[in-house]
Amino acid sequence: MIDLQDVAAANARPPEFDAAFRDKFAELVAWRRDVRRFRRDPVAPELIHQLLDLAQLAPSVGNSQPWRFVSVDSAAMREKVRSNFLRCNEVAGNVYDGERAALYARLKLEGIDVAPRQFALFCDRATAQGQGVGRQTMPEALDYSVVAMIETFWLAARSHGLGVGWVSILDPEQITRDLDVPAEWKFIAYLCVGWPVEEHVDPELVRVAWQDRTRAGRDVLSR
Repeated sequence: MIDLQDVAAANARPPEFDAAFRDKFAELVAWRRDVRRFRRDPVAPELIHQLLDLAQLAPSVGNSQPWRFVSVDSAAMREKVRSNFLRCNEVAGNVYDGERAALYARLKLEGIDVAPRQFALFCDRATAQGQGVGRQTMPEALDYSVVAMIETFWLAARSHGLGVGWVSILDPEQITRDLDVPAEWKFIAYLCVGWPVEEHVDPELVRVAWQDRTRAGRDVLSR
């Protein structure tokens, strides 16, 4: 298990990342998937703790570390989350017509019923940590910091073979009330974490012909 003090000590001398490491990192990024189908096998608490420790090394504006994890464990609370999802998913499905609507209805868009670990992620917008550096003109940088941490957590989980699914079809205000968190916490994401049923290098939405990857964000404008 990684020790953050060991990491700090190692950082006294810049590490050397060779070509083999860079190739493995590229492979890790390529195989990071938004997992929807999980096995019910438990995830060792020690592994979750290790991932949470690594997530603390993620970048954040002003070193504010505004992310707040809520582990959703009880059957009663998960049922509330599931009901929230079902209501929102029905509304979302009504946006589509014809074949697209039928395809949407067949998509597996959440893993709430099966994933052994589930976390609601919030941004503490009232945090004093960081003394406000970097967010006077862009306070939303706090939210972006949480998202950056989620990507760090996601890649770390994938490196252990764990899958992560991001459920975004939820009513933020409802889940905030249900989980009874401080009013200053903004809901950012609901993550399902567990061992995937199947492995794919291509996204599910590509496989079912919902949306291909494009180069829309690859082109760089010059001014």
